Amino acid sequence: MSGLLINVDNSFRERLWKNLIIAIPYFWLLLFFLAPFLIVLKISLADPIIAQPPFTPLFQDNDDGSMSIYTTFDNYLFLFQDFLYLVTYLSSVKLAFISTVLALFIGYPIAYGIARSPQPTRNILLLLVVIPFWISFLLRVYAWMGILKTKGLLNGFLLWIGIIDQPLELLYTDTAVYIGMIYSYLPFMILPLFANLEKLDIRLLEAASDLGAEDGRYSRMSRFPFLCLESLQGAA
Repeated sequence: MSGLLINVDNSFRERLWKNLIIAIPYFWLLLFFLAPFLIVLKISLADPIIAQPPFTPLFQDNDDGSMSIYTTFDNYLFLFQDFLYLVTYLSSVKLAFISTVLALFIGYPIAYGIARSPQPTRNILLLLVVIPFWISFLLRVYAWMGILKTKGLLNGFLLWIGIIDQPLELLYTDTAVYIGMIYSYLPFMILPLFANLEKLDIRLLEAASDLGAEDGRYSRMSRFPFLCLESLQGAA
């Protein structure tokens, strides 16, 4: 009987520790994501005033001693009525979509090459993909500013080899934004693609080829379902 109680106690402690470990990331998200989001939502439903804090409170006391909830949607109406915000939003969507597509076209061959490389080489290539994370995101962006500016490394090199006669205006353009976004988030595209491509059984492709399927056809039929899943994960 005592042995049974000890086993039950150990099992309870094990489940308790597992639940505590699982609860840590949820608590982190609750504290640093959900709570700030609710605060911003509360502010968006209030009127701006000259006070501290500079917005009307959510709960207000009435003259009869009761309490009421005060909300307004004027801020959202202003957001949708001003054409500038719509243009800015659509521009952001366009930049995000084009950057994602370009990152997919660049990242897929890299991920496929890493997945099909020998194990020692694969580890080195994965290390090269992860190395940019060791450097501050801000420093990496500033480094690209030094490369793309009028008197930067890229313009200097192109002038030196004679491809251009005058410096290109690259900085503070959409092209610079695409370069910066693709460079910054390309590892987030490569790693999910690699994780799925590594699971792809190469024998499926070999079997399709042995059964007489042409290169384009068996690649399309065998890889397309995996490619769709990988692309969605990488884009996310």
